[in-house]
Amino acid sequence: HEKFMRKAIEMAEFALASDETPVGCVFVHNGEVIGRGINGTNASLNGTRHAEFVALAEIIAKHPQSILHATDLYVTVEPCIMCASALRQYGIRAVYFGCLNDRFGGCGGVMNIHADEGVDPGYPVYGGLFREEAIMLLRRFYVQENEKAPEPKPKKNRELKT
Repeated sequence: HEKFMRKAIEMAEFALASDETPVGCVFVHNGEVIGRGINGTNASLNGTRHAEFVALAEIIAKHPQSILHATDLYVTVEPCIMCASALRQYGIRAVYFGCLNDRFGGCGGVMNIHADEGVDPGYPVYGGLFREEAIMLLRRFYVQENEKAPEPKPKKNRELKT
């Protein structure tokens, strides 16, 4: 798993150098990388351009969707709820990730999309691979300014409606 997690880390480093949130992934089928992706939300101004979605689009353009049933995902950060759901619907074989996503994680960090009751079969997840490297990439991103981030909304005039 080390070889493919290193490739995911390399993709995340490329994302960081491109002023994107440093999330990178590779999809592996029979020991070969068949898709790779980085977070592309800043460049595209599209909140759905997560690394997993970018890579899935590459795979589906070249292969039948059924290839994903025998394909593993290696990603630096736990897939978010949206990505975890898509992976389940596509029938991914397994997911290996670096660090938990404690705000939006869909594979144990917040929700268990990969394993909860559902129509589509679940998939196993294995977290903590290259965890420190994944966290450090995120820290390097979040200490800098993200000019593409939406303006925060002031909270001083908000009221709790009961």
